[in-house]
Amino acid sequence: MKNLIMAAGLVLAAIVLPGAAAFAQAQFTPSEETPEQFPAGAGRDDTFYACTACHNFKLVAAQGMTRRQWEDSLQWMTDKHKMAPLPDKEKKVVLDYLEATFPPRAPSQGRGWQNPFAPR
Repeated sequence: MKNLIMAAGLVLAAIVLPGAAAFAQAQFTPSEETPEQFPAGAGRDDTFYACTACHNFKLVAAQGMTRRQWEDSLQWMTDKHKMAPLPDKEKKVVLDYLEATFPPRAPSQGRGWQNPFAPR
């Protein structure tokens, strides 16, 4: 019986361990993004690099917020996720670009994607 249990354990290890090792070695590789993929405007590059320090820029481009909402979002990231606060001059450049390039969208009449951070 003891030999049967040991044999079953070896068979299980032979099946599970190679898969686990491959899983452990798999790494997430984000797709390459460049500032040029997004709308041109004053502050695009500064905004792109400020945001992509933590996440991809497509996440930013998918939002549509007022300047106040963008400010609140930056503050939330600073408070909750320990993002380093942007210096005032850089913050103004980033907010100017976000406000001009990704403003609030027209209401979707209850259809489609809704921004979960936008007040209702």
